[in-house]
Amino acid sequence: MLYHLFTFLYKTYHLPGAGVFQYTTFRAAMAVITSLLIAQVFGGRLIRVLQRRQIGEGIRDLGLQGQMEKKGTPTMGGLIILLAILVPVLLFARLDNIYTILMLLSTVWLGLIGFLDDYIKVVKKDKEGLAGRFKVLGQVGLGITVGWVLFFSNDVTVRQYLLPDGQLSAVDASTVYQDVKLMITTIPFAKNNELNYGNLFSYAGPYFNGLYAFLYIPIVIVIITAVSNGANITDGLDGLAAGTSAIIGTTIAIFAFVSGNSVLADYLDVMYIPNSGELVVFCTAFVGACVGFLWYNSYPAQVFMGDTGSLAIGGIIAVLALIIRKELLIPVLCGVFLIENLSVIVQVSYFKYTRKKYGEGRRLLRMSPLHHHYQKLGYHESKIVSRFWIVGIMLAVLTLVTLKLR
Repeated sequence: MLYHLFTFLYKTYHLPGAGVFQYTTFRAAMAVITSLLIAQVFGGRLIRVLQRRQIGEGIRDLGLQGQMEKKGTPTMGGLIILLAILVPVLLFARLDNIYTILMLLSTVWLGLIGFLDDYIKVVKKDKEGLAGRFKVLGQVGLGITVGWVLFFSNDVTVRQYLLPDGQLSAVDASTVYQDVKLMITTIPFAKNNELNYGNLFSYAGPYFNGLYAFLYIPIVIVIITAVSNGANITDGLDGLAAGTSAIIGTTIAIFAFVSGNSVLADYLDVMYIPNSGELVVFCTAFVGACVGFLWYNSYPAQVFMGDTGSLAIGGIIAVLALIIRKELLIPVLCGVFLIENLSVIVQVSYFKYTRKKYGEGRRLLRMSPLHHHYQKLGYHESKIVSRFWIVGIMLAVLTLVTLKLR
């Protein structure tokens, strides 16, 4: 809102200083500062409200060190993250930008699903929470919406450069270009690294031209569901999900800044996505919200984010990656989420397999997700979280290396 207000004042009345709102970097800096302040001011007050209403986490005894000490710790702290994202974005981002609108929608959508789950658990005292099928239905619904907008909206384009041989390329430094509607993505660590989703249907002949939305939208659904569930599973130790998400968000902010800046995209020879630079404002608000939440969520946690926060931050990361055409980098960038997800899948699958084969279930890990396995081995919670953060930083650096290493 402030962007539109000060732009009007600058263009109409030439108000001194108002023109600074034209710069994405300034608005991104203001977004992260505002986000941190909101998390600090609102966070403490929300925790006190949750404590008065006795909205605390129910703990199932799994035999983990220090686990029962957390019983009664306020949950639904994801509201701090949501507010610290939404307010700065509404204040400093361009609200007429298709990507800003899509990110606001995704944040509210998954935040509401997570809030309903937490509300049923802690207020209605139903340990099962929101039925799994409704969670999945909500994630699928968001996937369809995001996929539909990215595929069909005329505001979603990529810049294509005309090569000397008449072909088009997203990463050539030609001076002749056009912004076109094209569903392509980046293949990491590969030269001429473009994957056109439309080519995946080319073998079927001309009858399938233009129908690859039926392939693209299911891919979007899978990505959003997988990453949001991965963040949800990772949220099991104090500060683990919030810290890991802040690292991922910072990395995506760098990619968004490069992809949305024609000069940098040209210099680094990467895909330029018109208007995507506005996502930097959202990303910095997201990082500020996660870091601000850590003030209360670091060990020993004063509040848990619950599904209100974990589902939302996972979905945010997934949609951001899809918008900047870096979804194929998710297994690397979100490697912590991935390994946490896989640890549960492998543990459950192996248990069922051995129970069927030997008559009793066996386990590969002492407990899943993976962070609980290390707790069972005797590692302190804060050490596990710190080391997971270090792994997250290493994966973030590896992801950034793809800007030039091909």
